[in-house]
Order: sequence, then C-alpha cells, then structure tokens
Amino acid sequence: MKRSTVQDAMFPGCPVRNVLARICDKWALLVIYILDRSGKESMRFMELKQQMPDISQRMLTMTLRTLEEDGYITRTIFSEIPPRVEYALTERAKSLQPILDSLLQWSVDNMDDIMCDRKKNTPVKD
Repeated sequence: MKRSTVQDAMFPGCPVRNVLARICDKWALLVIYILDRSGKESMRFMELKQQMPDISQRMLTMTLRTLEEDGYITRTIFSEIPPRVEYALTERAKSLQPILDSLLQWSVDNMDDIMCDRKKNTPVKD
C-alpha cells in the first residue's frame, strides 16, 4: 500500500490492506520499538537516526510522517533556535506494544530455524 493512500479502493474494509500494510513496512515497527525502548518520553530525529544507521534520512522522514498520520506518534515542534522537533508514542502505539513484544519474542525464538530453512530452500548458484 502506498504511503499516500488513505484507504485501499478495492478493499476498503480490509484491515490487512488498510492498517497492517502501513505499520508492517520495513521501518515503522522499528521506529515504534526504538521510541518505546528509549526510556525517554520523546526522541529527536537524529537520536532515532543514530539508532537506525541503515535508514536514509528521507526514509526516516517518510516513516515518521506515516506514523504521525496514522496516530502512532506525535510530533512536537519547539520554537527555539535552532528548531527542535521531538517524536513520542501515542496511546495507540503503546497499546500495540504487547503485540509487538510477542512478535519480537517469536522472531527471536524462531530465527535460527527460519534461517536454516531459507538456506536449505535457496537454489545454489553455480
């Protein structure tokens, strides 16, 4: 689902296409995880970026905008010089944490077996 899509036109009532597609992309869950585990009420953009060195600045910006649009994070701009912007989890994102924690634990518990299966089922290149 495109980040700019508000609702899937063909399947407007489908939660997978309308909710999970946006939150289960490569970066969104990681941003929520980092904000939750930071031990702070909020984090600045560069703090998030430092925790995710393999994400581009543009992609982090897009991910934060999407999470804000969907009500998972808040963005607070402080009138200072230089300007300061902080991101924090909303109650909606906090209610997702037990599910995310379970998913992460499942991933840890199953990663080795999944990696073995991937190697076993990947064709060998000559």
